[in-house]
Amino acid sequence: MDLCYRPLLSTDPARPTGAMQLAGTSLWFTHVEERRRGAEPILREARTLPEEWADGFTRPRAPIAGLSLAMPRIMGILNATPDSFSDGGRFDARERAVAHARAMVATGADIVDIGGESTRPGATEVPAPEEIARVQPVIETLVGDLGAPISIDTRKADVGAAALEAGAVMLNDVSGLEFDAGMATLAASTGAPICVMHSQGRPETMQDAPHYEDATLDVLGFLAERVARLEAAGLPREKIVIDPGIGFGKTLPHNLELLRNIAVFHSLGCPILLGVSRKGFIGKISGEAAADARAPGSIAVALAAASQGVQIFRVHDVAETAQAFSLWRAMTGQD
Repeated sequence: MDLCYRPLLSTDPARPTGAMQLAGTSLWFTHVEERRRGAEPILREARTLPEEWADGFTRPRAPIAGLSLAMPRIMGILNATPDSFSDGGRFDARERAVAHARAMVATGADIVDIGGESTRPGATEVPAPEEIARVQPVIETLVGDLGAPISIDTRKADVGAAALEAGAVMLNDVSGLEFDAGMATLAASTGAPICVMHSQGRPETMQDAPHYEDATLDVLGFLAERVARLEAAGLPREKIVIDPGIGFGKTLPHNLELLRNIAVFHSLGCPILLGVSRKGFIGKISGEAAADARAPGSIAVALAAASQGVQIFRVHDVAETAQAFSLWRAMTGQD
């Protein structure tokens, strides 16, 4: 992709006549930044946007897993793994995992994302049967009384199918269909919504030497192709969520560029999911070495992204993020 537009979004309640509304939210814009590969960005009036771009930005997003996306939603992270970067080993026993899922929902999680394989930088692949054994009993125990839908965080169609059978309702593929092409078929055949994330390389090597000609346009082009692939498989765009993949095959400058330009991804007409919780770039900027002490930095990024219309936030610190969003909504009139 060689061209994109970034809407210059506002949460101000004093909305001018003729402003465009973003994706069924309260955010609006009157101008966009036009970005072309190899050229300096230029500003233009939003009313001059090509029709297909304007439609992508303004079309209201359909609910995902039964959740309206008119306001930010919190996806609580449940790592049923022994080796995840921030909380590995804390919730790999079923009883602890179940208790943590319920605690997250009680303190503000709208959806719980359960994973049985770490995809942190340097992590190695977990065989599908072992991954299923980690997540399936947890899902089966939670279904029916959790009070929130369950998403399965996996790269593998076999694991996704087992999780959906157990009661999960959404797929979250951090490989963006790269690891297992069967994920597209699974989503289309079951009608389950799926989040496709951009990642350059696999966890074992993705941070060795990530490189982009233009990080924003390269990631946008990747996600546009994945959306097209899912639609070709038979899954409607209304059930596709996109994630720029912060920290997955990106340097600190790449991560910051994508976060500053994250509003461009609204052009695909899909909800945006953002996962920055406790990640390494927050530690680099803040100087906080301990991952579990990075809630303030994680929330700062989430609030900035909420002001750019991001709809779903994948977080560890649910209660703290929920409190921050409640204040953000009150101050910006987003309730």
